[in-house]
Order: sequence, then C-alpha cells, then structure tokens
Amino acid sequence: TCWATSDGAAGNARQVDALARALGLEARAVRIELRQPWALLAPRLTWRAEAAIRDQHGEPPAPPWPDIAIGCGRRAALLTRLLRRWSGARTFTVQILDPRIDPAAFDLVIAPQHDQLRGANVIGSIGALNEVGPAWLAAGRARFAQLAALPAPRTALLIGGSTRAQRLDARYFDALLERLAAWQETDGGSFLTSVSRRTPSPLTARLRSRLARFPGTFWDGSGTNPYAGFLGWAERIVVTPDSVNMLSEACATGKPVYTFAPRPIAGKLARLHAALLASGHVRRLDDPSPPPLPPPLAETAAIAELVRGRWRQSMAGHASAHPA
Repeated sequence: TCWATSDGAAGNARQVDALARALGLEARAVRIELRQPWALLAPRLTWRAEAAIRDQHGEPPAPPWPDIAIGCGRRAALLTRLLRRWSGARTFTVQILDPRIDPAAFDLVIAPQHDQLRGANVIGSIGALNEVGPAWLAAGRARFAQLAALPAPRTALLIGGSTRAQRLDARYFDALLERLAAWQETDGGSFLTSVSRRTPSPLTARLRSRLARFPGTFWDGSGTNPYAGFLGWAERIVVTPDSVNMLSEACATGKPVYTFAPRPIAGKLARLHAALLASGHVRRLDDPSPPPLPPPLAETAAIAELVRGRWRQSMAGHASAHPA
C-alpha cells in the first residue's frame, strides 16, 4: 500500500504521482491541510501534530499505515515524518524536495541537486520528477489529435509567473514575443500556448491578444488541459525560466527546449539553469549556434529503481530484526 502525500499544489502532486507510478504502485492520494502554527512550522513542529493534520475529506490520518509513504513539499513532509514514527518505522518514508530538516528524519529524501542537500539517504535529481516519456507523449498526441492540423513547426509556449528568482512582467513578455515573432516570420509554424495559475490575468490577456495574429491555440486554464497534447505535438518548446517542473517536463520530451531570461536568474534556480544549459537540455532563445540535442532528461525511472532497492534493504532489515 502507498500514500502519495502533498499539499495539493499541482507541481508537488505530480511528483508524488510520478514516483508512485514508476514504482508500479496504485497510490492513495492524500492532500493534507494543516492548522496553525503547524502549517507555518512544518515539518519541524511535531508536538500534538496529529490534531492538526487533516486530509482532503477533513479526516485525520489513521491506521492501517501504508507500506510506503511518498511526500512532496514542506507541509507533506510533516505527515511523512510522523508516519515513520506512528508505524514503528514499518512505513518506508520517501520525501521529495528538501524538507528543511535533517534528512535522517526520513528513510529517503529525493532532492534536486540545486538544493545542495547532502546525506547518506539523499538521492539527487537534476530536475523535478515527472511522467513524461514516449508513452505519455503518444497518449497526449492521441487525445489531442486535432493539434496535428496546426502548421509546423509547432512551438509549445509554456508560461509561468514571477518569482523571487525571475520577474516576468509586461516588459519581459514584450521582449519574448518580439523574438518569437522573428521565429515565425522566418520559419512559419504555429504556437501552442499554455499559461499557469501563477500567470496574472492582465498578462494572460496581453499574451492572448499579441499571439492572436499567429496560427495556434491558447489555453488559459479553462476547460480540458491540453498540456500533454502540446508537448506531444510540438517540434520545439519555449519555457519561461521560473518553473522547475515545466523545465523538467519539457527536457524529458527529448525535443529542443529554449528559455528566455534577459535578467540574471537569482538563487538556487540559477544552478538548475546552469546545469541544463551545460548539458544541452536547455538552450538560450537568442543562441545562434545551440549545442547538439542530448538524450531526454529521463530521471524518474532510474530514481524509482534506487528507491525500490533501498526499500527492499529496509524490508530485509526489518525481517532479520523481527524473525518469525
């Protein structure tokens, strides 16, 4: 049995789901909500935390405890940490992303290398775990077959929002669209544009208006999400530099991925960009001679094998410590 735990944020939920599926598990999705002050102090404050944790149905966590618990994000880390204690260490606990406490509080921590987390039980990834691969892309093409009618080359344009690491404002998008217009003038083609929840409404309207002169389609968050179809049918992908998840998923397609960052990227996100640019998985939009295209950034299956190996070791340890 498996619990896939997150705070409901799409990026976090996708990572726990991706790892659970790569392990071949049908996980119970547990979207947790925390009362204060546990929400603010998670996962450090464990005193009486059982009274502060509720799932999406308003229920507290209760046994039978799962064989494995996968959590992603700081709030989910509180439950993942407590499950190890409540189960008498029989639940194998895997936490995705830096939990901001000693990794030894979990059986395993999977953290991107740009977090610079170290520990005997830490597995490093380059980007975010995801389900993108040949089968996923083929399913996206089949589900959104109508996108094949749009003129090639099709450019998937994935738009996020401002973060502390990079500001995405009207000036940013004006400069981005100027460069994309030059692409379209030279190559023709169409744009498959997707905005996120973090994209401000005025910028979404501005983008839709400016892109209307080109062939393509624009998804603003309403109706069925065509994201898998966009990645499946695109010949190339342009991603704003703010989202680790979108960058990782784009790089997992094996297609040319471009980003545009006219301002220096701040903080740990800069280390991710440096790694992806060095490997050739990401190219600068203005690079006149981009590097050769490397193999897809397919990390999830390999990491799942490492998790499976550590889990087996843990189960063997329990069996030897508690013989029948």
